[in-house]
Amino acid sequence: MEAVTAFFEADRRLTRQTASRVPPGAAKVLSAVEECAENSKLWCGAAALMAVSGGWRGRRAAVTGLTALAVAQLVSNALCKRLADRPRPPKEWIPHDEVEDRPDSSSFPSGHTAAAVAFTAAVAPAAPLAGALCAVPAGMVAVERVQSGAHYPSDVAAGAVIGLACAWLARRAPRLLRKAWLS
Repeated sequence: MEAVTAFFEADRRLTRQTASRVPPGAAKVLSAVEECAENSKLWCGAAALMAVSGGWRGRRAAVTGLTALAVAQLVSNALCKRLADRPRPPKEWIPHDEVEDRPDSSSFPSGHTAAAVAFTAAVAPAAPLAGALCAVPAGMVAVERVQSGAHYPSDVAAGAVIGLACAWLARRAPRLLRKAWLS
């Protein structure tokens, strides 16, 4: 029980520190990137760019990335949020107005982070440069979700794990399905 209490205390402390220590200019950049990522606009744009300019590999990376993103959103938003029903961090912990612009849904896990990590991790093996470029805004989205008071760090970490698992599944699903079909 002590370990659980210590975990939640660290989560609380990191939430308050992140919300109060990000400089206002950096917070505006993080918010702008998060807004671009809202409803997967950023990731769909990246997929379109890869599909148009990346040849066969780019198209394959784009399809795999969007597949991973869709699965991650289903797992995080349609399944996990309904099971967890964790409240968002208290508004009084967040010393700026961004806390007023957050959803009412469950805090756990971060669906934004799950989608960002899923897309990035699924794209990276087939298109390493695109994966590296997508990693920057994906990381910014993860930090912004805590900085804005929308999530605890553990929500973001869980979202990242979901994203990685969905990327793994999206990359391996065709091979697994072929193997099952031929068996």
